[in-house]
Amino acid sequence: MTVPQKKWIARIGILLIAGAVAWAAWIYLKPASLGPGFASANGRLEAVDIDIAAKIAGRLKAVMVDEGDFVTAGQVLAKMDTSVLEAQRREAEAALKQAQIGIVAAQSQVTQRKAEKQSAVATLAMRKAEAEAAQKRFERSEELTKRGTASVETLDNDKARHEGAKAAVSAAEAQIAAADAAISSAESQVINVTASAEAAKATIERIQADINDSTLTSPRDGRVQYRVAQPGEVLGAGGKVLNLVDLSDVYMTFFLPTRAAGQISMGADVRLVMDAASQYVIPARVSFVADVAQFTPKTVETAEEREKLMFRVKARIDPELLRKYMRIVKTGVPGMAYVRLDPNAVWPDKLQTRLPAQ
Repeated sequence: MTVPQKKWIARIGILLIAGAVAWAAWIYLKPASLGPGFASANGRLEAVDIDIAAKIAGRLKAVMVDEGDFVTAGQVLAKMDTSVLEAQRREAEAALKQAQIGIVAAQSQVTQRKAEKQSAVATLAMRKAEAEAAQKRFERSEELTKRGTASVETLDNDKARHEGAKAAVSAAEAQIAAADAAISSAESQVINVTASAEAAKATIERIQADINDSTLTSPRDGRVQYRVAQPGEVLGAGGKVLNLVDLSDVYMTFFLPTRAAGQISMGADVRLVMDAASQYVIPARVSFVADVAQFTPKTVETAEEREKLMFRVKARIDPELLRKYMRIVKTGVPGMAYVRLDPNAVWPDKLQTRLPAQ
């Protein structure tokens, strides 16, 4: 056997060995064999994103967290500058004090006007008594004058007193009417200043609410994904400061053809195997199946074409399980989703749940 022939035989042997090793590795590492009661698809881990944003326009004063930090519900994440709001609050508080003083003054006016009315009522009673006495005197003088026992001058004087007493009664009644009008005016003033006080209180509450909202807190547990703004920047209303990932709501989105999607039931068991950690098998459950196909061919007239329709499916990981492994959860990681279509089907050994040690 010549040397070139030996070289060719050696090369062929090496290629055969490499092929055997590759085949053995593929057999060992290939996805678990699935029976008719299962379906599989590629997917990617996702989570609910939450934008932490400023409620009103202002300058960002401080940011307390960095990208990658884990945060808890209620934790302070950032603060806006509230100097202008605090000045507005002091202005509103001063307006409230002024209105409260006005209420006291207006109520004093009401009390005074009511006292004036009481005085006018007493005066009217006195004037009526005087008018009644003057009328009786005038009637006696008139009778005596007819008999000739009283002079005409006395009659005229008594008549004048009678007319003057009636005029005094009319004047006293007018004073009472004026007192009623003054009371109504004073009471209206009380209502006005009370409304001003309530408006000032509402303004203080609104400004205080804006001040409270200027301290940006985390609505739930999660991880800071992006830091959008930096201290000193001026943000508009709704300006984003941070972006959080809610690690208690993690799911994989994948697509299945019509036949498989039609057999899925809500809550069906799912096993997730991530490319970056294929040694683990993560349990999940179907939480959503789209009722409209995502990828639609131009025509769906034949059964073959209908099989090409793809439906979006979401498999959600149990929040309690996520809390145990929150520190190692990573979103955006690709992997495989295996769905059990038949509730009676038994999971293959390679798809039995395997989780990292805590």
